[in-house]
Amino acid sequence: MTDLSLYRNIGIFAHVDAGKTTTTERILKLTGKIHKTGEVHDGESTTDFMDQEKERGITIQSAATTCFWNDHRLNIIDTPGHVDFTVEVYRSLKVLDGGVGVFCGSGGVEPQSETNWRYANDSEVSRIIFVNKLDRVGADFLRVVGQVEDILGANPLVMVLPIGIEDDFIGVVDLLTRKAHIWPDPGNPEKFELQDVPEDMIDLVEEWREKLIETAVEQDDDLMESYLEGEEPSIDDIKRCIRKGTIALDFFPTYCGSAFKDKGIQLVLDAVVDFLPNPTEVDPQPLTDEQGEPNGEVAKVDADEPFRALAFKIMDDRFGALTFVRVYSGKINKGDTILNAFTGKTERVGRMVEMHADDRNEIDSAQAGDIFAIVGMKNVQTGHTLCNPNNPCTLEPMIFPDPVISIAVAPKDKSSVEKMSIAIGKMVAEDPSFQVETDEDSGETILKGMGELHLDIKVDILKRTYGVELEVGAPQVAYRETITQMIEDSYTHKKQSGGSGQFGKIDYRIKPGEPGSGYSFSSTVVGGNVPKEFFPAIEKGFQGMMEQGPIAGFPVLDIEIELFDGGFHAVDSSAVAFELAARGAYRQSMPKAAPELIEPIMKVDVFTPEDHVGDVIGDLNRRRGMIKDQMAGPTGVRIKADVPLAEMFGYIGSLRTMTSGRGQFSMEFSHYLPCPQSVADAVVEAEKERQEAKAKG
Repeated sequence: MTDLSLYRNIGIFAHVDAGKTTTTERILKLTGKIHKTGEVHDGESTTDFMDQEKERGITIQSAATTCFWNDHRLNIIDTPGHVDFTVEVYRSLKVLDGGVGVFCGSGGVEPQSETNWRYANDSEVSRIIFVNKLDRVGADFLRVVGQVEDILGANPLVMVLPIGIEDDFIGVVDLLTRKAHIWPDPGNPEKFELQDVPEDMIDLVEEWREKLIETAVEQDDDLMESYLEGEEPSIDDIKRCIRKGTIALDFFPTYCGSAFKDKGIQLVLDAVVDFLPNPTEVDPQPLTDEQGEPNGEVAKVDADEPFRALAFKIMDDRFGALTFVRVYSGKINKGDTILNAFTGKTERVGRMVEMHADDRNEIDSAQAGDIFAIVGMKNVQTGHTLCNPNNPCTLEPMIFPDPVISIAVAPKDKSSVEKMSIAIGKMVAEDPSFQVETDEDSGETILKGMGELHLDIKVDILKRTYGVELEVGAPQVAYRETITQMIEDSYTHKKQSGGSGQFGKIDYRIKPGEPGSGYSFSSTVVGGNVPKEFFPAIEKGFQGMMEQGPIAGFPVLDIEIELFDGGFHAVDSSAVAFELAARGAYRQSMPKAAPELIEPIMKVDVFTPEDHVGDVIGDLNRRRGMIKDQMAGPTGVRIKADVPLAEMFGYIGSLRTMTSGRGQFSMEFSHYLPCPQSVADAVVEAEKERQEAKAKG
């Protein structure tokens, strides 16, 4: 049996360009997994193996790899930093036990770092922090430590201090051992020298070491007492306390270095082994009932328990469909039959492989704590539970954000139609935040995603990977409708056509719900005027109409419907009659409830050099943006604003022009807000024209 205490399942996550993938490359080099490090800017890194990743120098999909350090097995997932691909980060964090948050020494805590940190908090993942790029102009380790406290509300536990900064950065001092680690040769990370602390740093090292020990011993009352009496705990005791506090999320051990220059990575690897939890030390995954509610049971991390695993990623590559799986309990062997709890169907496990980016090693078995891939599974999607057929169960499912932007696409030639539908089917299985629908009237294919870059990459993959040339329409915003007034109304559905008729009467209130609440239905009928067995049909009738709003036919959000009275006929009433009554009621009452158009508002984070702040803010105001915050940093200013998505198309081009190519921005969906009347009128008019054109076409 494998010793699970020697396992570490970790993810590496950060903002775009903070150096996650470079850090992963250095880890793989140090652990002997690769012999030559590939650089991201040359398009040669191991984990960025898609053409689109190599060209753009960004990570698009999470890549898995396995390596060993000090007899410990590290399963590492390198995740994307770009906001359009946060779903990759979310699902990776869902199956990991620990993480390394990488921050840029000069950029500090950037927008995507905040989102990833929030996801990690939600998933209760223990983390260590690595402040990278300390050799960069404007780098300042302690400033970034301060930002982690102020912006993320986290408690960084400083474990090392840098020796020198920017061009003079040569190594770090380990506060625990009071030893300086110096890397004289940038191309040779294995070769470093242990020296005494530089004289000009002795006081600073003692000051931070004291803070480190004081924070650590709070985890153990006896050690705390001895420490207050003047007795310093041993290094092993301090490490034990740091491990306990890290796993409890009380603090986050914080390191620094330069991945590109091969400095400081060994200490991060030691910290992964010393302080991040093994699979048995994290809270077991809860099991749920069919509705997704916890049922009180958990998947205990133990190889002797029944087999339970989560499919967290689907990938289609040159060898066929790969299903990435995290095993939570039990074990699995090649040839076993397993049950997909979502579909209720069983499948036989053919080939099992351990992944190293896009290479693979065949394996015959896996057990609790392992992350591996199964080749050729059918009908398995992200978030499905795989389990022992004799012990069916469901693990807590994954929840994915709704897309906010869509484009219409059509293949350039007829021969590509079938090729496109097969390719899109595979891509939807791989990425749950990418959705596709066919417009029944026009036959157009509508692609929906999280942002312009997201859809841009998808179109590029269709073209290059699957050879499908597309005509692409202009991006469309996901407008929605809601109501602003409560209305009380009554509707009777009555139909007599020989024999038994149809009868259903409902009295109801339709009122605005809380923002973000979606749709809710409740009943306060007393006295049996509407029998209970008809409530589901009434709810179904209303819910079925929510896709078609009264203004321009956009889906309806944030609405509460309350059934308070009605009437029925002993012979003529049926579920169908009440469902039709609800549909008629919706059509009758929604236009009276002062409906309005609402639009997606994006949380936009812009970085600009100081000279261009006025231009950038003026431009955001012209785009109907609300400026929320401004923060000056050493290399420029960060501006946070809420801006309607409709105004953000092509923003990157304008920003680059305004800032001479030095500006950057990221955005993610925040909430829906009412459109100004002029915008609403234009959208309704455009939608009307589109519908008319479709009718003619």
